[in-house]
Amino acid sequence: MNTFGNRIKLTVFGQSHAKALGVTIDGLPAGVPIDYDYIEDSMRLRAPGNLDISTKRSEPDKVEFISGVVNGKTVGTSVCAVIQNTDTISKDYSSLVGKPRPSHADYPATVKYGENYDLRGSGQFSGRMTASLCIAGAVALPILEKNGIKIATHILSVSDIRDRAFDDIDDEPEIMDALTKMPFAVIDKEASAKMTERIKQAFKDCDSVGGVIECKITGLPVGLGLPMFDGLENVISRAIFAVPAVKGIEFGAGFSGSTLCGSEYNDQYYYDESGKVRTKTNHAGGICGGMATGMPVIFRAAFKPTPSIAKPQDTVDLVNKQNTVIAIHGRHDPCVVTRANVVVRAVTAFALLDLMAEDGYLSF
Repeated sequence: MNTFGNRIKLTVFGQSHAKALGVTIDGLPAGVPIDYDYIEDSMRLRAPGNLDISTKRSEPDKVEFISGVVNGKTVGTSVCAVIQNTDTISKDYSSLVGKPRPSHADYPATVKYGENYDLRGSGQFSGRMTASLCIAGAVALPILEKNGIKIATHILSVSDIRDRAFDDIDDEPEIMDALTKMPFAVIDKEASAKMTERIKQAFKDCDSVGGVIECKITGLPVGLGLPMFDGLENVISRAIFAVPAVKGIEFGAGFSGSTLCGSEYNDQYYYDESGKVRTKTNHAGGICGGMATGMPVIFRAAFKPTPSIAKPQDTVDLVNKQNTVIAIHGRHDPCVVTRANVVVRAVTAFALLDLMAEDGYLSF
């Protein structure tokens, strides 16, 4: 389904080459301010025009609210926002009919939907749909900030080139604020140059590379999170996997923590100078029992290499029932993490907005 959320519901609609795409948000009370500048900034950070290593598809991504907002505030009914698609070249996909692209949704989608599968730009499975997610995140983020919550993301790695990781003990407010404004969000500027060169080389080789995006959340109330299926990790993970190309997520020490003994892994408590309960380490990533501990919440999302590459690849011809070879042409990102960074922040924000509303922590 295209709907997420329990108390505040998000529905995403449209396709990559449809006339438009957008979101409907239900559950917001009347009087919630909509920050149009914040939304415009989010769309700008996701847009390909910021970097010369992105797809050449150029969309203005102008967001229009068609219901639920009057004079910059919600009116208590469904909030609906749309973005018109203007730079589509559907003919690029005519040669791919019946020839599923490796690591794309084409084959299972063709089996599931038959001739009704919208292959153009990958339809509803396209990274283009993340523009809708950015709208939702830009609505949610100012509300969370009003509640004292900060969310920042950065590109932790591209291929084998790494940025400096977030500090999992200190809040780092200045670093977090700076990252939210960067088109190529990294903490270490030297890493940015190396990552850019790696991406350019992959493009020259008719190939692509993957990477990891790291997210840090501060200011969550201790105890946020519900038992079992609505724990903090559960809710965030479900939202993150709505972002195309995400193949893994870990919180805190994650997989590396599995190699430690309990005496090494356990985050021991203490009172700091102000009398606040904190932990000496943060291997749990700020979450225990599905609930926020008061320490920074840290997680990392792994993105696969962009599957659309110009190198010849083996596939099958579903019409003629035979093996064949394809090379994918058109406009594609050689690495998606550069533009997905703001998307991870956006979906995390909406997931937290809904969970806080459901768990009784949210003030509008």
